[in-house]
Amino acid sequence: MQIDGTMAFSHAMISFICLALLLVGGLLVIMRLRHKYHPNLIGALIGGMLCFLLLEVLPALT
Repeated sequence: MQIDGTMAFSHAMISFICLALLLVGGLLVIMRLRHKYHPNLIGALIGGMLCFLLLEVLPALT
């Protein structure tokens, strides 16, 4: 896959981020169903991942 230009790079990065969020979200749902983790723990994990996303990936897009 060849990505030319900043707009294409931004779109590719956003699509990979969305795919990763779907995969990690599915993993968290499976963890919740199999191991009966508390919903607050799952929410904290999602919040931590979104914080990482905002701090690390967002500056790369701008």
